[in-house]
Amino acid sequence: MEKPARLLFLGDIVGDEALTCVENRIPILRRELGLSGVVVNAENAAGGSGLTVSQYQRLRKGGVDLVTLGDHGLKRREIVPLIERGEPISRPANLPSQAPGKAWVETLLACGTPLRVITLLGRAFMKPVDCPFDALDRHLPEICRSPGITLIDLHAEATAEKELLGWYLDGKVSAALGTHTHIATADERILPKGTAYQTDVGMCGSTSGVMGRKPEAILRTTRTGLPESWSLSTGAIALSGALVEVDPMTGKALHIQRYREVGRGV
Repeated sequence: MEKPARLLFLGDIVGDEALTCVENRIPILRRELGLSGVVVNAENAAGGSGLTVSQYQRLRKGGVDLVTLGDHGLKRREIVPLIERGEPISRPANLPSQAPGKAWVETLLACGTPLRVITLLGRAFMKPVDCPFDALDRHLPEICRSPGITLIDLHAEATAEKELLGWYLDGKVSAALGTHTHIATADERILPKGTAYQTDVGMCGSTSGVMGRKPEAILRTTRTGLPESWSLSTGAIALSGALVEVDPMTGKALHIQRYREVGRGV
């Protein structure tokens, strides 16, 4: 068997301080962990909502192969031209048909293995979007036409919805990994037909708040119903994600483990 590909997928980057930590640590982690590729969800990098061009360029220069987005991913319109010209940025596949860019993205890893990524938005407790199952049915036949790694970012609120999508994807893709809730779940496993799954891989952000934001403002909004800006929290930064090993010829996952480190790289 060809040497397994090792892929690190990091959850939602919340704020520029967390992005700096990712930017600093990825070159080191690539060496220490023998990584073939790195994918990060960066939809909350720009002050907690969206991604700027300069932030994207820093991630790419730091060694990130592909960036995924989510329900806040297009909040900064400056990123749209990059999506339209085919940069390795995965916007959700089940957005309306007029959304910029392609429904799925492909890049070639340094080891020579193709990496193909789809991001899906959930529908439970989130803004209306097209059916994620229908989006998969439309695009998976083309994506899986040849050997390589296929990663699905399940950007959804409800754990059961993500788990159902994971079972639907079992045997069809290399990994189905959840984002959006910012809380890592302890259910990482290889499903029976060879797909690595984790309901949520967590976030990259401050450990001193709620979802990377200061708890005081969130509490005031919750108690009073009055909206206000939720500032980013400060303090030790945690990087959370999943480390997956994949057979590049079959596309089947061989191993998955949670990844987390705190307080390094800033």
